[in-house]
Amino acid sequence: MSEENDTPKRTRKPLGLKRSVDSGEVKQTFSHGRTNKVAVEVKRRRKLVKPGETPPPPPPPPPPPPPPATKKAAPKKESGPAGETAQEKVKRLQREAEEERLKLAEEARKRDEQEAKKAAEDEKKRAEENAKAKEEAAKQAAEDAKAAAEAEKAAEEASAAAPADDGKKAPSARKFTPVARPEPKRPEKKREEKPKRGGSTGGGDKRRSGKLTVNRALNEDEGRRARSLAALKRAREKERRAQGGGSSQPREKQIRDVVVPEVITVAELAKRMGEKGADLVKELFNLDMMVTVNQTIDQDTAELLVEQFGHNIEKVSEADVDITTEEDVDPEETLKPRPPVVAVMGHVDHGKTSLLDALRKTNVTRGEAGGITQHIGAYQVTTKDKSKVTFLDTPGHAAFTEMRQRGANVTDIVVLVVAADDGIMPQTIEAINHAKAANVPLIVAINKIDKPEADANQVRTRLLEHEVIVEEMSGDVLDAEVSAKTGKGLDELIEKIALQAELLELKARPDRDAEATVVEAQLDKGRGPVATVLVNRGTLKRGDTFVVGTESGRVRALVNDQGKQIKEAGPSMPVEVLGLGGVPSAGDKLTVVENEQRAREVAQYRQEKATEKRTALAPTSFDTMFNKSNVIEWPVVVKADVQGSVEAIVTALHNLSNDDIKVRVLHAGVGAITESDVTLANGSKAPIIGFNVRPNAKARDLVKRDGVRMMYHDVIYHLTDEITKELLGELGPLKVENVIGRAEVKEVFKSGKKDKAAGLLVEEGVIRKGVHARLTREDVIVSATTIASLRRFKDDVDEVRAGLECGVVLEDTNDIQPGDQLEVFEVKEEERTL
Repeated sequence: MSEENDTPKRTRKPLGLKRSVDSGEVKQTFSHGRTNKVAVEVKRRRKLVKPGETPPPPPPPPPPPPPPATKKAAPKKESGPAGETAQEKVKRLQREAEEERLKLAEEARKRDEQEAKKAAEDEKKRAEENAKAKEEAAKQAAEDAKAAAEAEKAAEEASAAAPADDGKKAPSARKFTPVARPEPKRPEKKREEKPKRGGSTGGGDKRRSGKLTVNRALNEDEGRRARSLAALKRAREKERRAQGGGSSQPREKQIRDVVVPEVITVAELAKRMGEKGADLVKELFNLDMMVTVNQTIDQDTAELLVEQFGHNIEKVSEADVDITTEEDVDPEETLKPRPPVVAVMGHVDHGKTSLLDALRKTNVTRGEAGGITQHIGAYQVTTKDKSKVTFLDTPGHAAFTEMRQRGANVTDIVVLVVAADDGIMPQTIEAINHAKAANVPLIVAINKIDKPEADANQVRTRLLEHEVIVEEMSGDVLDAEVSAKTGKGLDELIEKIALQAELLELKARPDRDAEATVVEAQLDKGRGPVATVLVNRGTLKRGDTFVVGTESGRVRALVNDQGKQIKEAGPSMPVEVLGLGGVPSAGDKLTVVENEQRAREVAQYRQEKATEKRTALAPTSFDTMFNKSNVIEWPVVVKADVQGSVEAIVTALHNLSNDDIKVRVLHAGVGAITESDVTLANGSKAPIIGFNVRPNAKARDLVKRDGVRMMYHDVIYHLTDEITKELLGELGPLKVENVIGRAEVKEVFKSGKKDKAAGLLVEEGVIRKGVHARLTREDVIVSATTIASLRRFKDDVDEVRAGLECGVVLEDTNDIQPGDQLEVFEVKEEERTL
């Protein structure tokens, strides 16, 4: 036994003074399981009594502590006795809190049990309703089958009672009675009978969750987890399939019209067919084609797949994306009269623009460089009888052949302006040829009739040389004598234009999508790409989506020839269109389409075709392979204000090229000179030609830094003259050989230690000292050299004539043999011309 057990227990309290203060400890409980013990002192209240009174009895002892927490309801709270100590009070409060907690847990458990019971009853009720619906459906199917069998039996009896024509009973046709498919009996799954992992035997839905809480730890029989949203969806889908007869009924296959281009990927084809890509790949594997869904197949293979899966195929090619207007013809009843389009053509400085100014009562020539028209201008004039005429002013310079040809192709009537004092000139003849090629009627306007030296009859006579016969000479070509300066004959010219237009019966349909032709295009600094178009048919409206050449856009604004914004433009009306994506080429067709996607699709297709055409290799021949090394290339960058000027300059530069030198245009564009143009020119050491344009601020800094040469011009023939001089300076003077004598080598002698001397017999011309010589052997050049020394016997001479003998020493060659021929020539420099 230990010492503690050996020590005897005390039977009485130790002696001492009565203490008025009791000390004790209180245990404090905090969150997260933390506790703390605090020493407290309880001071007893001292009661004073009067003399002779007895003190009050001591308080009764505290009741015994309650038993441990049970699942019974907590007792009702009572206030503690007046004389309980602090420790007893703390224990009482803790006990009451624990009883309250157990009460709340019990209520929560009962509430969960009620909810689970209610959910189970709802599920059972729903299952009974489903079973009842199935029984009713089966009963109805049985009744339908019974009715069909009775009807078939009645029909057989009726056919047996009817007499046959030949006295024999005809056999009845065999019929099948529809019978409802019996529903297979599926054993009900009794998930509650299967023991759970861990030994518990709860129901199928009573699965323990992974998270252990205080309530679940205290109440182990609680914890049925609520059904998830996915489980509810699966149950509802199962019920729907059961009510609809199950998913065994195959869906009806949808037949599609599949659009198949020339090349298509397997994935895209599967998407258009509404099939799985794996099914198409499997079918291709059966055709011995090992492809994946991302690989492309041709149109024929795609046709096999489409037919194999039972769809209809519609073949299209890339060209079907483009817009074609040749087949689109408007009905006759929708056509309405339109103003005529008149192109004014003729030689340079014959007064075309001045004539238009007199008709429009404006002054355009004052703003043109050198008084020369360098791009097409489109105007609309209202005559005295309120009718309208559209005029196109074309350039007359030789470099603008393409512009004049474009002007003749888009017009109805050509007015040929001929100066009465100058007569027929080269561009006049060219304008006549353009009008004939376009099959357009011609009206001759003999201008400058107010000058004293004017002779209109001579002009009419000279026109006969080119098969242009005017009315005064019994022809069918109208003519008028006019003066743009005094205004004489302008009314007569307008009348004849109106008469010719009336004979042509010009009509167009205005109530349709517009189609127009680009007359001119430029890049404006403030407005962006701007195109001057002439509406051929339809009405061009603000907000229309269009495609023009390789560019697409939307009409942001329409500006007429007077600079005013308008909302729409009808047939034969020239307008400026704003809202293009880029600068189109002059002569391109503008077509209004239904939406922006269609416009971008057509523009992208045309850009791809233009890129293929530009990057295609030219056919190679032996001549181009061996001769191109001798050609000098002169690079240049061209920037102009309008597209027509760019075309004219590039054509003129190419015409200046010859077999010795070739102009190479690195870049040609519309708009101001930019930094990229300067960088390109600096990399190729090429000059930049600016025609009516100037560089921007950043480009000017690059020009100063890199020293790029700039060539500014505003008149095209000044430009061509300067380029011609540049090419001539690049080539240098032309060197011409002039053979002055020939001689035959008779003998070869030694001359000094290294050199050899040739004894010659001069057969033709003269042999001179210091001139160029060419030594040939059997008509093959052995060396090209010069004559270093020439002797006649022992004397040095300057020349030896034909029939005499001499000795020569050739410079830098000793390969001389008897029988060789020596050809002597002089080289003269002459001025080169292109």
